[in-house]
Amino acid sequence: MTRAVVFFALAAASLLPVVPTWAALLAGLVFGLTLENPFAAKTKQVQTWLLQASVVGLGAAMNLAVVLRVGLNGIGQTLIAITATLVVSTALSRALKTEAVTSLLIGVGTAICGGSAIAAVAPAIGAKSHQTSVALAVVFLLNAVALVVFPPIGHLVSLEPSAFGLWSALAIHDTSSVVGAAMQYGEAALQVGTTVKLTRALWIVPVTLVLARLVKSEDGAKGGKKPWFILGFLAVAALVTWVPALAEPGLVVAKVARQLLVLTLFLIGTSVTRSALKTVGVRPLVLGVVLWLLVSVTTLGLIHAGLLHT
Repeated sequence: MTRAVVFFALAAASLLPVVPTWAALLAGLVFGLTLENPFAAKTKQVQTWLLQASVVGLGAAMNLAVVLRVGLNGIGQTLIAITATLVVSTALSRALKTEAVTSLLIGVGTAICGGSAIAAVAPAIGAKSHQTSVALAVVFLLNAVALVVFPPIGHLVSLEPSAFGLWSALAIHDTSSVVGAAMQYGEAALQVGTTVKLTRALWIVPVTLVLARLVKSEDGAKGGKKPWFILGFLAVAALVTWVPALAEPGLVVAKVARQLLVLTLFLIGTSVTRSALKTVGVRPLVLGVVLWLLVSVTTLGLIHAGLLHT
């Protein structure tokens, strides 16, 4: 009875706007590893639907006109960067002998837009709760580090505000953390960082659809997963972009979706068991850190040399 009360109290708290995504995931992990989820089977069903609904709702914050205009200018570079990141994450996974699915989720989160990309790809490739949780935990940890270290590094290497915004968008996982780091660097950095990151976020759609076809499910079959919710994400984004009357309501929908995602992350965290965590180990964190450092250093070098620019 006590476990149920604590479970519902924490779930309700996750719906409060002041609760960040990392805090909800952490609360869920602590609950699951100490008290254990009393509704584990039901939670797994609910979290799948909530995860997909959240991703669809997040599309209401996208302006496809702006995103497509910016994205078309650097479509080749973006495709190469995403592909290279996923290839490196696969190589690191083999070298470190980490779970393939967990490693893929970390790679997708690093390559595109952190937690949002992981949330979209996870159900499409049939990821288990502990795999999704570990990938999200790694991404959120590195987001926190980036908020602290990126601005000083930018000043140290004398990056212009627009260049710093570009670097933040390419090397920091989540949009919220890109905004947080860029704000410390000025308005120009914030504008560039936000626009480029939202452009990168649109790649969730093709990447998820491709991975749903390529990644094998546990029974070895391919193409059995239908990520229709990604098309819903795109449809909602198109509506709020080209139907002006829906732009304002779209912001409300996106805000609700973000909070549902926070609740979903809490539920995902509660599904993690001690045995699952022992199986995963610390290697995914090592993979995430190495991959992030490679992306950060490489993009900073290219920007500083003038080979990458807005």
